[in-house]
Amino acid sequence: MIVDRGETELKQDARQDARIADAPTLNEARTESDDEFQARMLAGVSRTFALTIPQLPPALARVVANAYLLCRIVDTIEDEPAVSPTLKGALCAQFVAALSRGARTARQFSRQLLPLLSARSSRTERELIAHADRVVDITHQFTPSQQDALIECVAVMGAGMVKFQEEPAYGLPDLGALDRYCYHVAGVVGEMLTKLFCEYSPEIARNRDRMLQLAVAFGQGLQMTNILKDVWDDLERGRCWLPREVFTDAGFDLAQLAPGCVNQGFAQGMRHIIAIAHAHLESALQYTLLIPRAEADIRNFCLWSIGMALLTLRKIHRHLDFRSGQEVKISRSSVKATIFASRLCARSDPALRLLFRAAGAGLPAIGSGVSR
Repeated sequence: MIVDRGETELKQDARQDARIADAPTLNEARTESDDEFQARMLAGVSRTFALTIPQLPPALARVVANAYLLCRIVDTIEDEPAVSPTLKGALCAQFVAALSRGARTARQFSRQLLPLLSARSSRTERELIAHADRVVDITHQFTPSQQDALIECVAVMGAGMVKFQEEPAYGLPDLGALDRYCYHVAGVVGEMLTKLFCEYSPEIARNRDRMLQLAVAFGQGLQMTNILKDVWDDLERGRCWLPREVFTDAGFDLAQLAPGCVNQGFAQGMRHIIAIAHAHLESALQYTLLIPRAEADIRNFCLWSIGMALLTLRKIHRHLDFRSGQEVKISRSSVKATIFASRLCARSDPALRLLFRAAGAGLPAIGSGVSR
């Protein structure tokens, strides 16, 4: 739900930033407050979540911003092609240990990882790794239950990401494998957020069990949207997260995958995955409606992500022959429209249901020629 891996524009910026700067500015962050530091890091590594996280109540926003940065550190390890899967596993384990042991272990982690980063890692990602000790220090300022939620999330994410590093470059085996992958990189984040929301609000906590069930689908919907959007950018890195079984059943071999593919079987497979992602985003709406209407800020945090994902799916569905994530990136005007509509309807459940149907108009749905 938090980790928006493979953002096209950020990966393009990464190559340029790495050439501009040989190393992070190690003293710059120390002149900032913790909140300023986290805000600047967020803006550098995720334009989407730099926009949505500040919408949360301040007491939640600080914890969620920290959680995202922790996840982004693990994500940076996963995305680094110069590091072997075995070493990635060791680095993830070391970082999880640092979350319990503190800044000293985090500094050791930084010193080991920084020299291994290639031009794939952006300047801000390098700075984030360099200041992992500060991120961990901030984590230790939260309540014990908040820390437990963050540490558990990072541990599950790190273990899962490493596990899937060994998957072949021409896709995951089937939908079950895709479900497991999405859980490790996004569903677990949804569970963590739910725990944080429930600690913040006793009213939200009344729906804890149902929200925890829906949180996994919420994260999966967002992650599947990213997988579809970034399919060609991931392929350039030698990775593919599409399920081979779905495309084989449609008559297409993912080993033949190439940008601009217009094969009918490929298009059928893509529509199938879009339909599943659409269904998961409907679960995300159900999750959001369980949040009391009085907590409009938390609802908006969820709604903005759902709306932007729906519009991205629509754009992918209309342009199945796209060649890069940049071609199906939604416009700034679409982002502004999503924000405006969400704010306008946040306290009305019927209006939000209508808004969801409008945003998802034209998308294939489970049951209409597509099965799970």
